[in-house]
Amino acid sequence: MKLLRKTNPNEKTQVGVESNISVASPNNFRLGVFISNYMLEIVLICLIIGIASLTPGFFTTANMLNVLRNASLTGVIAFGMTITIITGQIDLSVGSAVALYGVVAARVTEILQAHGMPNTYGVLIGIAAALALSVVLGTLMSLIHIKFNIPTFIISLACLNIYFGVAAILSRGFPITVFPSWYNQIGAGRLFGVPYPAIVLLIVFVVVFIIMKYTRLGREAYAVGGNGEAARLCGINIPKVKIACMIAPQFLAAVSSILLTAQVMSASSQFGRGFEMTVISSVIIGGASLFGGVGKVWGTFLGIIFLAIISNGMTILNISEFMQFVVRGGLILVAVTVNTVVGNRQQAAA
Repeated sequence: MKLLRKTNPNEKTQVGVESNISVASPNNFRLGVFISNYMLEIVLICLIIGIASLTPGFFTTANMLNVLRNASLTGVIAFGMTITIITGQIDLSVGSAVALYGVVAARVTEILQAHGMPNTYGVLIGIAAALALSVVLGTLMSLIHIKFNIPTFIISLACLNIYFGVAAILSRGFPITVFPSWYNQIGAGRLFGVPYPAIVLLIVFVVVFIIMKYTRLGREAYAVGGNGEAARLCGINIPKVKIACMIAPQFLAAVSSILLTAQVMSASSQFGRGFEMTVISSVIIGGASLFGGVGKVWGTFLGIIFLAIISNGMTILNISEFMQFVVRGGLILVAVTVNTVVGNRQQAAA
């Protein structure tokens, strides 16, 4: 240590201590902020490079389009779930809802066909019925939550079983195959080489991104999830916001159901089982908080692609399905831990 003495005659003489403590470089600080803000993007790029180095056929246009197509069924629902989770709610019933809406569409088509209506019109009315039902059920679940103050976790958990049971009753436990041949194009067709489900995924991403970033509903959803009492005092109609945000995953579950039934040309009560875990995982990995008020549509999109690439890569590498469950569960735990740590540091810095 050295004693330092100021020699300016106009100032009082001060004695200080020169310490060995070093100040962090601004460049290092900016690098740390960059890594913190774009951690998922960096991990995703490293993941793609790692899998591509192990399997030369992984990073090809055909396989990447296949990844998008496979991710679309749960991905479209994940964007709706992002809106719901941002408001501090959750919907565990979306997997069974996919089965229910598919069976409803098929059963309506079958009934109308039996009464002499052309199959094409029957399918269109069946699709409309499934979409309308999704709005009704999403509204009903939210009204129960608002009226009786029951957590949406409990309500949707009950509905998960109810929807599955109703779908099984309507289908009598067997697949329903009444769709015309053209219906398969919705789930298996391509536009300029891009699968229709992948196009639907990208369209839903853009629409939800615009809603959450540039519309009043998006701003109010963040406000309700962040601090409900403050949102109420600001004049926000909280019930209206919650209803709209609970309809979103149900409506998109109906869209997913249309894509799924079109791919396999049938409807079954077994469809969509386990979708809810993949959907919620995508949202959480994307940085959303289950406590509400935090989440990004872009982050959810990255979470969707991240899980789809993991699944695709492990399948190509011939990793067992049971091990895939272990890996996905571990990734969710790591993602939640990292998001919590980063969020706490950012709050402390603020």
